[in-house]
Amino acid sequence: MQKIEEDIARSKPGDWRIIFLGDYVDRGPNSSGVIDRLIALQGADSRYIMLAGNHDVEFLAFLDHPSSDGVFVNSGGNAAARSYGVKLNRAKLKTDADLDQVHRKLVAAVPSAHVDFLKGLRHAVSFGDYFFCHAGVRPGTSLDRQDPDDLLWMRAPFLDSLMPLEKVVVHGHTISAKPEERINRIGIDTGAYRTGRLTALVIDGDHRAFLSTKA
Repeated sequence: MQKIEEDIARSKPGDWRIIFLGDYVDRGPNSSGVIDRLIALQGADSRYIMLAGNHDVEFLAFLDHPSSDGVFVNSGGNAAARSYGVKLNRAKLKTDADLDQVHRKLVAAVPSAHVDFLKGLRHAVSFGDYFFCHAGVRPGTSLDRQDPDDLLWMRAPFLDSLMPLEKVVVHGHTISAKPEERINRIGIDTGAYRTGRLTALVIDGDHRAFLSTKA
């Protein structure tokens, strides 16, 4: 955010939008703090736009109906739970009673404002020649008719496609060592939780640039 704010101050655009591509919870050390920060930004200026990621949707799914087989339990939800003061150890979820106990504690610990924020996340947004979503789109399907599940989970055939799309899709979800620029998409997930490198794409007319934290 500091790098982005410095870039805006330096370039002085007539207007701007900052679009977050989802996955605010799991794996990192402070999911709760991330959501607090995003809520504050959203409340301060409507030009901060937050989209849903599959981990955010799976967190809500766990709060609504706990399962030991879902993404939340098996892909970093223990770190998210810890940020709310709840211990979630997959190896100890041996019975339904164990799962229910963790679920009750987490439901009690997660503020209603966090739940409302996650429920209010959009799946996609479009500006100019660019379409923004968490994961990708299904080639051959109009951008305004995409399945929400594809927007959250898509990898193949989207990642492998060279099919021209209505707009360039900017996405995360699939980790790469550095940002990927293709004719039809730009992937900016550089695996911050394990690399320390969080990447942003700057778009200003025909100009593109990347901002990254250091690994």
